[in-house]
Amino acid sequence: MIKHTIAVLVNDQPGVLQRVSGLFGRRGFNIESITVGASEEAGLSRMVIVTTGDEKLLEQVSKQLYKLIDVIKVVDVSSSPMVARELGLIKVSADPSVRPEILGVVDTFRAAVVDIGPANMIVQVVGDSDKIDAMIELLKPYGIRELTRTGLTAMNRSSLRA
Repeated sequence: MIKHTIAVLVNDQPGVLQRVSGLFGRRGFNIESITVGASEEAGLSRMVIVTTGDEKLLEQVSKQLYKLIDVIKVVDVSSSPMVARELGLIKVSADPSVRPEILGVVDTFRAAVVDIGPANMIVQVVGDSDKIDAMIELLKPYGIRELTRTGLTAMNRSSLRA
């Protein structure tokens, strides 16, 4: 099975996310992550969907997406070199005695502490999924109290031609 990252340009209308995700569910395709936000053009949103399957599944998904009225464009971003990022927020137990150790992990990953409380701190890490997974593993011994991740967002790299 191959992991595919698909960018879908859609009209910014109520119910579009439900129709797109419903299409995946009805066809038995799993969505590993989905992010939605504004695009470069007013009135359009970009969905970045990560799913797993073979080339036939990808072709079938693309054809089904194009049948939806609000879908403008479907691109397999993972078919070319791409830049992909995810954001993770990790609330970790951080008594004052272990904070220097945690800050060492934060610095190593070029992450940032975005909140500090009496017994916890929240760390923000941005990068590919492997980077976030690795940071989570290193912070587990301190006690992860809460964790949230955005899901992947991606776009193709610029070509060498202008």
